[in-house]
Amino acid sequence: MRLITIALAVLLLLIQYPLWLGKGGWLDVADMRYQVDQTRRKTEMLETRNDKLESEVRDLRDGFGAVEERARYELGMIKQNEIFVQVLRKDEQPSVSMTVPPPPPQPKDKTKH
Repeated sequence: MRLITIALAVLLLLIQYPLWLGKGGWLDVADMRYQVDQTRRKTEMLETRNDKLESEVRDLRDGFGAVEERARYELGMIKQNEIFVQVLRKDEQPSVSMTVPPPPPQPKDKTKH
């Protein structure tokens, strides 16, 4: 009787081995599910980034507003007869303007009166 019990226990362990550790076993499936979740998260992040870039490209291609906005914020450019005011925090450095400042007004000649 004892020999039969040991034989059945060994057979039970042999049957369980492929289920847990074999190809397509539970551990393998759990690892694949984790990889699929990681890939899905990365894909969603990249799709969001691509949508944002596509929107920006569309704005740059179709309208001048986006080009003007970029010139203003990234390059510090201003339009003619505009006054640029920049508010800085204590630890912030002023941005460099790419726009050439207008020449100073000419002094009026007082002798012409």
